[in-house]
Amino acid sequence: MGHVDSIDAWVWWLIGAAGLGIALVVTAMPELGMLALGAVAGAATAGLGGGVVLQVVVFAVVSVALIAVVRPIAARHRAQRPQLATGVDALKGKHAVVLERVDGNGGRIKLGGEVWSARALDTGQAYEVGQEVDVVEIEGATAIVM
Repeated sequence: MGHVDSIDAWVWWLIGAAGLGIALVVTAMPELGMLALGAVAGAATAGLGGGVVLQVVVFAVVSVALIAVVRPIAARHRAQRPQLATGVDALKGKHAVVLERVDGNGGRIKLGGEVWSARALDTGQAYEVGQEVDVVEIEGATAIVM
């Protein structure tokens, strides 16, 4: 009878691991993946004939160890992902100050501490010195403003 219990135990651990694995995919929470691996370790312990207490201890230790090790790595990895727009993309939507009258033919603005040549988006529109404008596009070295 004892043998049947241990088979049931490792099956349950694997079912738990699969459930956590599915939850991981759905929620994209790495912690659930660690718990799923902990459950697999619990299943292995059960399969090798370890008692219920040992199975739970192995599950807890493996899960906690994985979360302690993997979580900071995952957080660092997420932080390194380039979420900031760079180059000219970062300039779109920024405010600039007119240095030389800007109209459909050209002009100069101060953008992010640099002087840029600029052109009005609406060719019939003109912006005077000291006026604030929004950068809507960058074409080559010219900022298109409105």
